[in-house]
Amino acid sequence: MDWTALSLSLQLAALTALLLLPVSVLGGRWLAWSDFRGKGLVEALVMLPLVLPPTVLGFYLLVGMGADSPLGRAWTALTGGGLVFSFHGLLLACVLVNIPFAVMPAQRAFEAIPTEVRDAARCCGMSPWRALWRVELPLAWPGVLTAAVLSFAHTLGEFGVVLMVGGSIPGETRTVAIAIYDRVQAFDMAAAGTMSAVLVLVSVTTIALTFALSRRAGRRLR
Repeated sequence: MDWTALSLSLQLAALTALLLLPVSVLGGRWLAWSDFRGKGLVEALVMLPLVLPPTVLGFYLLVGMGADSPLGRAWTALTGGGLVFSFHGLLLACVLVNIPFAVMPAQRAFEAIPTEVRDAARCCGMSPWRALWRVELPLAWPGVLTAAVLSFAHTLGEFGVVLMVGGSIPGETRTVAIAIYDRVQAFDMAAAGTMSAVLVLVSVTTIALTFALSRRAGRRLR
């Protein structure tokens, strides 16, 4: 069992979910309650990572974060190191790839809040931010929680984009998914099986806890 790779994967998944939390809340709320020309195009762009092959996403991320790109040059000027084949570059790639998993469940949760509830909050003199924290989030939090868990679980098992953007540097970019691939390539099926079982166990446990919390929240709301 490659515990270093598992630890790196858990750290990457947790940071990705944490960074996407405000994107989930603000982006989901905006798409749920805004009506503007081009909204369909924005939603299509949000969903794009779900339908594009990981190799295509990885290629564009590799080009966009490369040493010759504006982002790559800015990062090198700030840190002295490259963004590609680094943990920070891998984290940025995972955040971008997981945007649909973070935004869409939150959008559906905000869409389920009755318009009358929002109107009542305004009639009570609540500011938009106060209404968000005191009224909207308590109603939409199961969707936001689902978004965070999906982002975590998908990052934990991400392979194609991670391989293209991060490679397989031990302790830096070698996640458990990459470690499994490396073990299979070396015909070490026992180690690959062990790591796969651990990954399945972590993912199933995380998703099961999310469903349990969501059902509990639903009963309270009723």
